[in-house]
Amino acid sequence: MEYNFAEIEKKWQAWWADNQTFRVKTDAGRPKFYVLDMFPYPSGAGLHVGHPLGYIASDIYSRYRRLCGFNVLHPIGYDAYGLPAEQYAIQTGQHPEVTTAANIERYRRQLDKIGFSFDWSREVKTCDPAYYKWTQWAFIRLFNHFYSYEKNKALPIAGLVQAFETSGTEGLRVACGKEFSFSADEWRALSEKEKQETLMNYRLAYLGDTMVNWCAALGTVLANDEVVNGVSLRGGYPVEQKVMRQWCLRVSAYAERLLGGLDDIDWPASLKETQRNWIGKSEGAEMIFKKENGDVKIKIFTTRPDTIFGVTFMVLAPES
Repeated sequence: MEYNFAEIEKKWQAWWADNQTFRVKTDAGRPKFYVLDMFPYPSGAGLHVGHPLGYIASDIYSRYRRLCGFNVLHPIGYDAYGLPAEQYAIQTGQHPEVTTAANIERYRRQLDKIGFSFDWSREVKTCDPAYYKWTQWAFIRLFNHFYSYEKNKALPIAGLVQAFETSGTEGLRVACGKEFSFSADEWRALSEKEKQETLMNYRLAYLGDTMVNWCAALGTVLANDEVVNGVSLRGGYPVEQKVMRQWCLRVSAYAERLLGGLDDIDWPASLKETQRNWIGKSEGAEMIFKKENGDVKIKIFTTRPDTIFGVTFMVLAPES
C-alpha cells in the first residue's frame, strides 16, 4: 500500500491544530515533563537543515514521553533580537521589525509542515514587548542588588549603603570587583557621584571596562565563537580586541551555589562534569614575580605552588 504522505500528514496536522492536541494543561494526575529546544533566529529566508535536525530528535522524545503517561510541555519560540536579525534587515534593505515578522511567519509555516508537537500557546518571541519587559525587569533587579557571601544570596543595594554608613567596609563579605577599604566617615564624605561609582563595584549588574571583540563594520561586540581567524563569522568583517566600557553581570558571585546545586539535580554525570568545567573553579594561590631590572611586578595564579621553583620562563598575553 502506498503511503500518501502529502494527504495523510496534511489531514492529521489539521486535526492536531483544530483539537489543540499538544496544548498543555495542569494535570495533577500525571507526572510533568519539560522538553525545551533552542529557539531559532528568524534571520533568514527560512529554516536550514540544522533546525529540524535537532527538533526531530526532541520531538520524538516528547511523543515517547506522552505515550509513557507524562504531561509533556514542549514549547517553541524565536530568538528574534540581536545581530542576526539586524544584519538580515540591513542586507535586504528593510526595517528589522518587518523582516523579523515575515521570517517568523515563514518559520511557523515550515515548522507546522514538518509536524512538530509544539505547544504553540506557549510561543515566545523575544522581540515582543510583553516578553522583553521581563528581561528589563530582571536587569533592574540585578542592578539594585549585591551578593552577600554571609547570607549566600543577593540582597538589596540599600542594605549595603546602610552598612557603609554604619561601619564602612569593616566585616563585609560581599562579591565585588576590587577590594575597597573605607570607614563610615570616609563614605559619608564622598560626593553622590563618588558613592554611585563605588556602589558600581558591588552591583550584580554593573558598568565595567573589559576586553572585547569589536567589529566596526557591524557596530557591535562579538562573542568569541562569532569570530573566525580575526574576522566576523557573519559578513567576514575585521575584528579587533579593545577595552570598552559595557554592562557586565557578576555571575561569578554565584559560582559556589551553581556547583552545589549540581548535586541536587537529576542529570547524567557527564553533563554535570561539563557544567563543573564551565564554572571553572580552581583552588590555588596568587604569586608575584618581580622583573630583575625595574619595578615591574607580575601577579600570577597557580594551582600548583609546589612547582614554582621549576619556572624557567613566562609568557604574557598581548592584552595583559
